[in-house]
Amino acid sequence: MKLLSKNQPEANLYELEIQVEKPEFTAGIDQSYKKNAPKLTIHGFRKGKAPRNMVMKMVGEDYFYEDAVNLTYHEAYDRAVEEAGLEPVDSPDVELKEVSADGYTFIAKVTNKPVVELEGYKGLKATRPSSAVTDAEIDAQLSQMAERNSRLVEVTDRAAQEGDTAEIDFEGFLDGVPFPGGKGESQPLVLGSHQFIPGFEEKLVGHKAGEEFDIDVVFPEDYHEESLKGKSVVFKINLRALKIKELPPVDDELAKDVSEFDTLAELRADLLQKTKEQKEKSAGEQVENQLVDAAAELAKVEIPQVMIDRKMNEMIEDFDRQLQSQGLNLETYLHYTGNTPEEFQKTFEPRAVQQVRATLTLEKIAELEKLEAADEEVEAEYKRTADAYHMEADRLKDLISRGSVVSQLRLNKAIDLLVQSAQITDEKPGEQEGEQAEDKKPAKKAPAKKAEDAAEEKPAKKPAAKKAAAKKTAQEAE
Repeated sequence: MKLLSKNQPEANLYELEIQVEKPEFTAGIDQSYKKNAPKLTIHGFRKGKAPRNMVMKMVGEDYFYEDAVNLTYHEAYDRAVEEAGLEPVDSPDVELKEVSADGYTFIAKVTNKPVVELEGYKGLKATRPSSAVTDAEIDAQLSQMAERNSRLVEVTDRAAQEGDTAEIDFEGFLDGVPFPGGKGESQPLVLGSHQFIPGFEEKLVGHKAGEEFDIDVVFPEDYHEESLKGKSVVFKINLRALKIKELPPVDDELAKDVSEFDTLAELRADLLQKTKEQKEKSAGEQVENQLVDAAAELAKVEIPQVMIDRKMNEMIEDFDRQLQSQGLNLETYLHYTGNTPEEFQKTFEPRAVQQVRATLTLEKIAELEKLEAADEEVEAEYKRTADAYHMEADRLKDLISRGSVVSQLRLNKAIDLLVQSAQITDEKPGEQEGEQAEDKKPAKKAPAKKAEDAAEEKPAKKPAAKKAAAKKTAQEAE
């Protein structure tokens, strides 16, 4: 292999002219011959039994060139990239030039990892949110526990009110004709939840269980079904039943029902401790997030679009997995939200840019500070992750490359360095701090909150992304 030339027509893009010489190409032709000759039919010979000189005479040596090129160019490319000192971030665009028995040349267009210029990343400022826990927070958690242990009790002595759960049969008519998707039976509907189109739930208020009646509503102009946009329709309603949520009292009995504790006081103490631990962990992550964001702002780097596209695709794949875990899929989600795949992808671009920029920044810090992962640290990370997922460490090593673990540990060390050198101010309890920017870290793929069940009457809301922890666990490194 010879690297004939290396040109840089634009930022982060290199063109390598690479020559595969005769000995390497001849070896490729031999390999191609052994693979393909047995499949050829040569008159007067059984398949695979014709002498090589006869095969070459009948089909020509150039018959094997294309396959020989495919068998040899990968190694030639890898060696040329190494010689050129490049670190590709995507597959090359390859253009084949002259091919003969003496070898061939090709042009490989390589998108290279961008150069990052970075100074002043030590001594950055951050504010650590307060981890103080208030009685109101514990009361709210206890109320949620009571809510989860509530039961629906039928109401028969009054008309429907906001907050009631109405069980209804309904059928919608447009110009006196039923329309698709406008019918349901025994549908539970919490009045005031805005699950149905505007005006629908409000017109159930004031009616009693057992009543049958009509309501007139108008579909929104931005409704996802084109034939119903802005249209006035009539729904025939059968109000089967009204129910109201009955909550248990927050007392020792509730504590026994929802926990391993016998008294409410013990449960409160446990909630207090766990909440404080969670808030301390969250406060630490928010400090890391602030510092990574601040360092990334200092970085001078021109990010190739292919890196942004790849990150967006990773986010979309993760989002799709979250939807599938809830019984949905991306195609259904896009239908109910009225987005095209292209529009949906664009919504991920700002976060993708932030995450790629943050990763490049942390990698630069690790390079400048010569941060490395010792063998025992790598083994400890494999064990920690394997234990968390109840699997053998050796099995995990088959799934996650050592290089991925090493890379992530170096990023974690870079984050630790930012924290150790930072000027951190503790927020006082009760102080209000502005919203922290979300999902700018390279660290963890942000899990999506559970999507609302898609209903015929109203599209599901877009799940919001949670704040990702600043450090990425090994299982997400691949």
